[in-house]
Amino acid sequence: MQNQDYIGGFLNGIQQIASTIDRAAIDHSIEILYGAWERGNTVFTCGNGGSAGTATHLAADLFKCTLVEGQPRLRALSLVDNIPLVSALVNDNGWDQVYLEQLKTLFRPGDVLLAISVHGGSGRDQAGQWSQNLLRAMQFARESGGHAIGFSGFDGGAMKQLADVCIVVPFETTPHVESFHVVLHHLVTFCLADRIRQAAQHRRAHAASRVS
Repeated sequence: MQNQDYIGGFLNGIQQIASTIDRAAIDHSIEILYGAWERGNTVFTCGNGGSAGTATHLAADLFKCTLVEGQPRLRALSLVDNIPLVSALVNDNGWDQVYLEQLKTLFRPGDVLLAISVHGGSGRDQAGQWSQNLLRAMQFARESGGHAIGFSGFDGGAMKQLADVCIVVPFETTPHVESFHVVLHHLVTFCLADRIRQAAQHRRAHAASRVS
C-alpha cells in the first residue's frame, strides 16, 4: 500500500496540473513558434540539469516532427548539445554566459529562444542564483528583435517577467514540473505540426481554386 499511496498522490498531482495550467499561454507559445516557421527563423532551446535534457529532446522534435512534405522546414537547435563549445565558454566566460555567448553569434531578428527551468530563476544554492544563464539569454533574445518563451514551474520566477510568454506548471515539486515540461514539449510540438499541415492544405486548396 505504501507504493500505491505514492503513485496515487503523484498522478493526482499531474491531473491537478493538467486542469489548472494556463492554456492561453500554451496557445500563445504555439503561435510564436508558428510565426518563426512562417518567417524561416530559428528556434533555440536551452535549460540546465534535467531541463537541459528536455531542451535537447524538444529541439529534436521541433526539427523532426514538424516536417510536412512540400513545406519549409522549421529550423530548431539546442544550445546545450555542443559539449566542447559549452565547456570552453564556461571555462572562459562563466556558466552564466554560456547560452548568451552562443546567441551572440547565432541569433537573428525574429528568432525564438525557448528556455526551460523548474524554478524560473528564483532561488539560489552554493553556485549562486539559479538559472542566470537562461535569464541572460532570454533578455538578449528580446533585446535583439526576437522572442523568448519560458517553460517554468512553482511561481514562475524571474522568467515569468522576462518572457514574451511563460507557461508556468502550477506545482511545487521538481519531479512534477520536470515531468509536465515534457508533456508541454510534446503538446506544443505536435500542435505546431498540425498547424503547419493545415497551412499546407490551405495553400494547396487556394492554388487549386486559382487554377480552376
